[in-house]
Amino acid sequence: MKAIGYKQAGAINALDSFILLDVEKPKLKVHDILVQVKGISVNPVDVKVRASMGPESGAKIIGYDASGIVAEVGSAVTQYKIGDEVFYAGDITRQGTNAEYHVVDERIVGRKPKSLNFPEAAGLPLTSITAWEILFDSLKISEGGGAGESILIVGGAGGVGSILIQLAKKLTQLTVIASASRPDSIEWVKKMGADYVVNHRNSLSEQVKELGLQPKYVASLNATDQHFNTIVDLIKPRGHIALIDDPANLNINIIKPKALSFSWEFMFARSMFNTDDINAQYHLLNRVSELIDDGTLVSTVTNNLGNLSVENLKEAHRIQETGTVIGKNVLGGFE
Repeated sequence: MKAIGYKQAGAINALDSFILLDVEKPKLKVHDILVQVKGISVNPVDVKVRASMGPESGAKIIGYDASGIVAEVGSAVTQYKIGDEVFYAGDITRQGTNAEYHVVDERIVGRKPKSLNFPEAAGLPLTSITAWEILFDSLKISEGGGAGESILIVGGAGGVGSILIQLAKKLTQLTVIASASRPDSIEWVKKMGADYVVNHRNSLSEQVKELGLQPKYVASLNATDQHFNTIVDLIKPRGHIALIDDPANLNINIIKPKALSFSWEFMFARSMFNTDDINAQYHLLNRVSELIDDGTLVSTVTNNLGNLSVENLKEAHRIQETGTVIGKNVLGGFE
């Protein structure tokens, strides 16, 4: 099968930052399904891995979000059959989705929303899982809960923020404050449903206090090291901070006086460690699919860059590295 990978980690503008490969189709384990890939998306994790993690030998194929059609099933598969249309965010420890075919554990796979095409569907899984796990697993807010409380989402215009705003508005009673800094990103978070928008290039603490709100919850989605002191200042005592980025240093001791809780969200944890509740992502993605199809949630895809090719994948990584992506960029499968 065709695939796109790299033999050396490094800058995207290197001549061989991605190369076209001819490789064997991956073999199935008992819980696996083989998917003919019809759509993918690019996330910050794709860029991070490509830039810093070289292959142990040969070439490395990355890519996590995907949608496609089930072509083969493992001996213990019970949730899917050949011909089913699916979407999922994959497993960071296995070969990636930038290929004609991809193998994935059925327990982290959902049924593709009927109302979306394959590339559109591929823009949802990783961000939806991350946002869902932040809201309901890390922050432990119940569906329909949160009345009288507010959440601050730092970096609201990106892929995770775009879904998190919607989930908080549609499935809880939280007041949603989202941060954005450019006119287009500000308009985007308003479109996603944020009650209030603050500019993270200015004092978040002052802006939130001017709203007359003290958030009990903060989801910090980027630049946590820059905003951490401010977050601790503005959050309500006994509140909860969740983050997804990788700050080099955080002075965690400063959260003690307010007795704050602190969580890292990493949506690959369940698949990496084959946790007892790994099937939670199957249920989560199927719920998201239903919410998309009934109009409760809307697609966060803003740009389709064409079919999967070396040049189109390079361009998707170039754009992602600018740090200005609103929503999600997607590609179709190989022509």
